[in-house]
Amino acid sequence: MKTTKAFRAALTAASALIAVGFAGAAMAEDVTLEYWVYSDFAQGDALAMQQEFIKEFTDAHPGVKINISGKGDDDLTAGQVAGAASGTVPDVYMNAQSVGAQLVDVGAMANIYTQFMALPEEQRAQFDADALASCMPKPDELYCLPYTGFGSLLFRNLTVLEKAGIDTATPPTTWAEWFEQMQKVKAAGMYAIPDETLVFNSIAEIYATTGGTDSWGFDWANRKTRIDEATMTTVLQKFVDMVPLNTGTSRNDQATKDLFISNQLAFHTIGPWVNPTYDEAAKASGLKYDFVLIPGDTAGKTGGIRSYEIVAVAPGKNQEVAFQFAAFITEKAQMARWAKLLARYNANAAAMADPDVSALPLIKVSVDAAHGAMEVAAPYFVGSIPSCYNSTVIDFASATADGEYTPAEGAKEMIAALNECMAQ
Repeated sequence: MKTTKAFRAALTAASALIAVGFAGAAMAEDVTLEYWVYSDFAQGDALAMQQEFIKEFTDAHPGVKINISGKGDDDLTAGQVAGAASGTVPDVYMNAQSVGAQLVDVGAMANIYTQFMALPEEQRAQFDADALASCMPKPDELYCLPYTGFGSLLFRNLTVLEKAGIDTATPPTTWAEWFEQMQKVKAAGMYAIPDETLVFNSIAEIYATTGGTDSWGFDWANRKTRIDEATMTTVLQKFVDMVPLNTGTSRNDQATKDLFISNQLAFHTIGPWVNPTYDEAAKASGLKYDFVLIPGDTAGKTGGIRSYEIVAVAPGKNQEVAFQFAAFITEKAQMARWAKLLARYNANAAAMADPDVSALPLIKVSVDAAHGAMEVAAPYFVGSIPSCYNSTVIDFASATADGEYTPAEGAKEMIAALNECMAQ
């Protein structure tokens, strides 16, 4: 990772300032913190940087030891829920904000509002305001620090588009333009897009091309879905229209990435985490691709979803030093280094605005995508999402695409089923 001398000096100074601020909290006795991270963050260069953060913190906290463990998405949640029941929740951990309410319900998350407000105002102001607000169901409750995040992107295989006679210099700005390009790709004998009805997040990405956060997610007060029937009818028609154009594979399947890399698939709507795979293919086999915003129904509106991974602290005897570590890793200096390493958007707005970070193409597009995208499961930290909710959306979207319902029937039946799910 290359940085300018000025940038490295600024990071060093900022890290030293944070370390000095935390040094007064050195433990009177030895403390070992268990720190759970996403599995991708516990290998390779990402692990090396996490270990660097840990060393910086523990050097400023004599007597503190931190054990880092990588976990898959499901293992993170299952382990944190089980730990709450047995009193063994990891002291500091990551997860998706969409499962936050569940973790609060089982007692796995501490309310860190008082500790957060004790931080310097300059540090508190670094966070993206909307991201921080998503961790606060009430004015005096804060259950997480927003961490890494994403906005959905439209990855484009430029070779496929050129073979279909499409000018790649200007990305599509509306759904109509995009759909016309999909049809041209199919007419040229290639696939346009994965089957967007197979995964909840891809359904949400396309819903956002027509609707937005205000007509998506949960009405917790009345235990109903906020999905708008007219909007969903329009979206289900899009899924029907895309049936002859899609691969039959989901956005998450390895087969989808393989089709994209082998110049058989034109578009892939997904988060920025696939970029390392495509970047490697570009170097190894000459893949030509780029990433742009997902176009909505009208010019200026974008589709796609946004969400954040969060850092949370378990209640208990180690809560104070665990919070200090959580605050340290989410501070600008650390998040700027993290963004430079992974070229990944995160919720520290001050880090995102740093010139050496904002100049990265993937960061720049991700910031724009996140600001224009729909929240994937808002509002957060209000209630635990019923397990039947996401599967119901998938079932009716897929059934409508398969012809079991008209789009109007599918939307009506989906909403009725979702309200029944919520009521339970």
